[in-house]
Amino acid sequence: MLIIIHSETNQHTIAQNLGRSEYSYYFVLKEYRPVLERLGRVVEVRDPQTEVDALYRDALSRGEDCVFLSFSPPHCTPVHFACPTLPVFAWEFSTIPNEPFAGEPRNDWRTVLRASGAAITHSSYTVNAVREAMGADYSIVAVPAPVWDRFSARGAQLQRQPLASQVRLKIKGLVADSRTLDLRAFGPASLREGEGIDFEAPPREHELVLDGVIYTSVFNPGDGRKNWEDMLSAFCVTFREVDDATLVLKLTHHDAEEALTDILHHLYKNQSYRCRIVLIYGYLADSDYEHLVQATRFVVNTSYGEGQCLPLMEFMSCGKPAVAPRTTAMIDYLDADNAFLIDSTDELTAWPHDPRRAFRTLRYVTNWESLCRAYRASYDVAKNDAERYAQMSAHSVASLEKFCSQATAEQRLKAFFAQLLETRVALDTREA
Repeated sequence: MLIIIHSETNQHTIAQNLGRSEYSYYFVLKEYRPVLERLGRVVEVRDPQTEVDALYRDALSRGEDCVFLSFSPPHCTPVHFACPTLPVFAWEFSTIPNEPFAGEPRNDWRTVLRASGAAITHSSYTVNAVREAMGADYSIVAVPAPVWDRFSARGAQLQRQPLASQVRLKIKGLVADSRTLDLRAFGPASLREGEGIDFEAPPREHELVLDGVIYTSVFNPGDGRKNWEDMLSAFCVTFREVDDATLVLKLTHHDAEEALTDILHHLYKNQSYRCRIVLIYGYLADSDYEHLVQATRFVVNTSYGEGQCLPLMEFMSCGKPAVAPRTTAMIDYLDADNAFLIDSTDELTAWPHDPRRAFRTLRYVTNWESLCRAYRASYDVAKNDAERYAQMSAHSVASLEKFCSQATAEQRLKAFFAQLLETRVALDTREA
């Protein structure tokens, strides 16, 4: 079987596309690829318009089955190719777009999903939302990006201790530390004084030393779904008098000033606190990212919803319990044994690519007091209950193995492709 794959962002453009629309689809493609290569011959294309159907016709001439996996949301998925085309997409809202808008028929995702006849997504939550719109028998499968193998292997080398001691990280980029910054430089314009940050300076190497109970979150600060404001303010309030609690925010974005300015202002507004906040801006190499995962004791998510949340999956696969809400895709892998769960309530919102901002769906709002309680409870376990921490760590690894291992992905994709081919053969036979 020939499996053609494409993401708008690729290995050549990822550095400049960080934080831009749909950039994370490249990371999903990258994780899928080793599994797809066990199921068929994989060809990644850069220009689907000129390459996909040519490859399809060539496969047909050899009697080879062929499918094109477009790692993109349905409204960006082509529907005019002769080659069978499936969107591989993430979604974190209660309904899928079910009406056209902005002059683009594909904005009604039902149009694309009917044309493709099948789709791949990453959670049971999204499967349910699609089938609510398309019918209970619509052919769609949940296959999370299979990150478990890589990160569990790293976690197996670690002593799963709840406290970090002099963990040293080498980071090339920009590091802002609340303990060394003059936060007056990030106050209101009329009150600003002191030395700020030179965002134009070339990236340089930093050594970051972390101690104590380390919480980490990885996100794009320009993504309105991430709700980092609650994450930060609750941390500062909960640990206002605690010296050894550190929150590391690894920021994924293409513009340093845009990424950091608002967060730095929030660091100023939330004063005063004895806990430590560290902002890391820059594209970390795999080894540096894995070192950050190793240093972390709890991974934090306070978002309004997730299509799967790769960073949360990666850290938990490495044995790091979570502080997070059990909503959307996170329902599939979070529970009280691997996470300190945050309460949330739903509220009306718009689909993110709808310029009308019309209320058509739901998102999930974090309960701030519940977040504070989760921080306190997790810190108490880290400091006083090493046995429970070790149990939560082991359960994190086991839960994520079931959810996002390569073996799980291979099994689901193999069965899904077999079903697709069987259906197409049956259709071709009837048409003949």
